[in-house]
Amino acid sequence: MRTRSRAAIFVLATTLATLALAAPAVAASNDGEGLVGETNDKIVTFVSLGLVLFFIFLIVVLTFIQSAMDKRKDAKKKARLEQRIGW
Repeated sequence: MRTRSRAAIFVLATTLATLALAAPAVAASNDGEGLVGETNDKIVTFVSLGLVLFFIFLIVVLTFIQSAMDKRKDAKKKARLEQRIGW
């Protein structure tokens, strides 16, 4: 177990060092522009709005999934109880 934690720490340290050394080179390319070009207020607003809408959508979908799973669990409990009681 001790060698696993040492290996994990080594991999984590190597990854962080590589990212730290690569960051200036990545930032210097394309004069600091991102994937969609120069960043202005409109782009920042749309990205922020998209992020908010994504999390709202994620919460709604996960709530529906959890509700369906709870209904299945309750149905199984009810079936098990009815089988034991005999009604």
